[in-house]
Amino acid sequence: MTENEPAIDTIALQLVRLHRLRDRSLAQLKDRSGIDPAGFVVLFRLVCDGPMRSGALADAVHSDASTVSRQVAQLVDRGLVVRAADPDDGRATVLQVTDYGRETAERIRTRRRESVAIVTEDWSDADRATFAALLARFVDDYDAARPTLLSRSPALSSTAMENDS
Repeated sequence: MTENEPAIDTIALQLVRLHRLRDRSLAQLKDRSGIDPAGFVVLFRLVCDGPMRSGALADAVHSDASTVSRQVAQLVDRGLVVRAADPDDGRATVLQVTDYGRETAERIRTRRRESVAIVTEDWSDADRATFAALLARFVDDYDAARPTLLSRSPALSSTAMENDS
């Protein structure tokens, strides 16, 4: 056992705990907003990246086309997203955010910032900055390591199920 293993274990356990807390919170928010939490991800990707085809959107949110299709249908039904002719190929469609969708995304973004501010209100500015930098680094490194993690998926999935029980 190396000196880093206790820290690695703590990080892994806290990520599971954070994931569960986030899932519970998002489920409660869905009850109030009517938008599935996964729909938030799709909406924000379109706000950030602009109009795109459904397949490109699925790639951008690391999901499959059928799942994104269901999420987009929900957003279209609520007037947050519309399907429009692709300017590069009139036979295809792109998904784009409506003004109402942008307003909704901004309300969600504001609520998210307020939530993080509440959680970290007793933290110093330096602690917030350090955490922000380390979290960004962790997420960037996680994204870069995804191919390796996915190639080891049989071992990871049984471990993940053990951690979730």
